[in-house]
Amino acid sequence: MKILHIDSAITGEASVSRSLTAQIVARLTAANPDAVVNHRDLNKGVPAIDTEWFHAVRQTPENPTEAQNRIIETSNAYIEEIRDADVLVIGLPVYNFTVTAQLKNWLDQIARAGVTFRYTENGPEGLLTGKRAIVAYAAAGTPFGSDLDFASDYLQHMLGFIGITDVTFVPADRLAFDRDAGLARAQEALDQIAA
Repeated sequence: MKILHIDSAITGEASVSRSLTAQIVARLTAANPDAVVNHRDLNKGVPAIDTEWFHAVRQTPENPTEAQNRIIETSNAYIEEIRDADVLVIGLPVYNFTVTAQLKNWLDQIARAGVTFRYTENGPEGLLTGKRAIVAYAAAGTPFGSDLDFASDYLQHMLGFIGITDVTFVPADRLAFDRDAGLARAQEALDQIAA
């Protein structure tokens, strides 16, 4: 088993999503001792897509410049990490009702027509199939799955868009109101995960 462990919280050791992703990875590796884990901390920086990215990645120049090659290589590296993984463990801290900027940047980097999805007569088709994602959702005030939660549905949609449809959430929500109850809900969901 190959595990891609992704964190994006800005709160360091105080992060609930980081704690949960670590627990999920520990559970998976305990059940699969030969598992290989690749950890990607998006908080260390993920370039936002921009005009230069568009010209380098989407327009695929015949003779890319050195700067364009660096942009292409960065996007390709994120995609190769996913291709190489059997399981993605993703930390989803909710900031201002949605995903972190870093996680959004990562999703923008990996959603590439002809690479991770393709357009067909029946609509888009994801190309990174056969993978599983386990998402550690952490929110101070946003109830998981509520009308205020613009994070979980969006992430699940984007994962499905690139072909990852087996998605499980471990939600620790409403932590600002009752931290113990929120953590207990997460532990209950964690206990249900088949390793």
